[in-house]
Amino acid sequence: MRYLALPLVLLGLLSGCGSKEAPTEKEETASTAPGGEAAEKGPADRVTLTAAEQQVGGVRLGALTERPMSGGLKVNGVLDVPPENLVSVSAPLGGFVDRTDLLQGSRVRVGQVLAVIRNPDFVQLQQDYQETRSQLKFAKAEYERQGELYRQEVAPQKNFQRAQAEYEALQVKTNAQAARLRLAGLPIGGNIVSTAILRAPKGGFVKAVNVSIGQSVTPTDVLFEIVNPEHLHVELTVFEKDIPQVKENQLVRFSLGNDSLSRERTAHVYLISKTISDERTVRVHAHLDREDEQLLPGTFVRAVIETNRVTVPTLPEKAVVQYGAQSYVFVATDSGPAAGRATYRLVPVTRGVSEDGYTEFHLPATEQGKPLRFVVEGAYALLGKLKNAEEED
Repeated sequence: MRYLALPLVLLGLLSGCGSKEAPTEKEETASTAPGGEAAEKGPADRVTLTAAEQQVGGVRLGALTERPMSGGLKVNGVLDVPPENLVSVSAPLGGFVDRTDLLQGSRVRVGQVLAVIRNPDFVQLQQDYQETRSQLKFAKAEYERQGELYRQEVAPQKNFQRAQAEYEALQVKTNAQAARLRLAGLPIGGNIVSTAILRAPKGGFVKAVNVSIGQSVTPTDVLFEIVNPEHLHVELTVFEKDIPQVKENQLVRFSLGNDSLSRERTAHVYLISKTISDERTVRVHAHLDREDEQLLPGTFVRAVIETNRVTVPTLPEKAVVQYGAQSYVFVATDSGPAAGRATYRLVPVTRGVSEDGYTEFHLPATEQGKPLRFVVEGAYALLGKLKNAEEED
C-alpha cells in the first residue's frame, strides 16, 4: 500500500504544474481580442486612420512612375562675373580726393560722377595746352603765308618746309595735351580749374570704396570697384578625377548657399579650364539660363552637373518623407481593421536625385516586385500621427 501511494502523489504534482503553464481559453481570448492592450499598441511601422482622418490629412494613393532622371555630379562653386564686367577705377594723374558720396552697394550709371580729384598739377597742364594752342594758330598762319610765297616763287622752298614742320609738330603736341586733359577729366579750353571729375566707365554696383575725403592717391591706387551683375556665370570647382564626365552644354542645376528655400536655378556648361590647380581641381564655367539682378557675385552655390539621364522609379517629392537621417514612404496594406478605416505601413527607402517635382527612390530588396500602392499625398500627416502614437505609448 505504501508503494502504491508514492506514484499517485507524483502524478498529482505534475498535473498541477501543467495547469498553471497552460493559459485558459478565456485568458487567451482576452489577450488576443482587438480591444485588448496588444491589439491597441500594434506594430511600430503601421498607422490606422478613419475615413474622416484620411480626408482631413488629404491622403491619396498612387503608383510609382518610371521617369528619365539625370545622373548628376555634385560640386560646389561661386557666382562670378566675366572680366569685362568688373571695373577698377583709379585717378590717372593722382591727387587728393576732394569729394565723393558713394557707398558700397550704390548703383551707378555710365558717366556718373564718382569723385572729384584736386591736384595743383592740373593748372599747369591746362596752361601748357592753351599756350601750345596759341602757338599752333601762329604756326598755321606762317605755314599758309610761306606756302603762298613759295608758289609765287618769292621765298625759297626751305622756308615753306620749315613752317610746315613747325605747324605739324605743334598739331601733334596740341592733340597729345588735349588727350591728357581728357584722360584726367579736365576741360579742354575755357577756364582753368584745379579739380578733375572722375566718372564711371561702366554701369553697375559699387563693390568697394577704398578712399575717403582728403586722402592722397596715386595713379596706381584703386579707388572704386564696380561690378555689373547682368552677365553672371557659375564658376564650379570639379575634382580632377571627375573632369572626364563633364562636357560642354551639359545642364547645371544649382541653388544658392544663402537661400533657405533652396530654390533651384539652371545653367549650361560653356567653358572647361585646361589647367589643374594645386588642390587637383579644375574650374568649370556655366552660363545662367535666366539672368537675375538679385544675384550677387561671390555667392556660394551648391550644384549638380547632369552627366547622363537614366530611367528610374520615382514618386512625387511630397510622397518621400524624412525622419532623422532616413527617408521613408507609406504603402497601403491589403486589408483594414474595419470598414471605413485604412492601415498604412512605413517603408524605408533610399532617396536619389529630385527633378521637376519628382524624387528618385529605391525600395529594400524585400519590398521589390510587390504590387504596392504608395501614399502620394498626406504622407507627412501619416508620419505625424505615427510618431505621436509612439510618444503616447
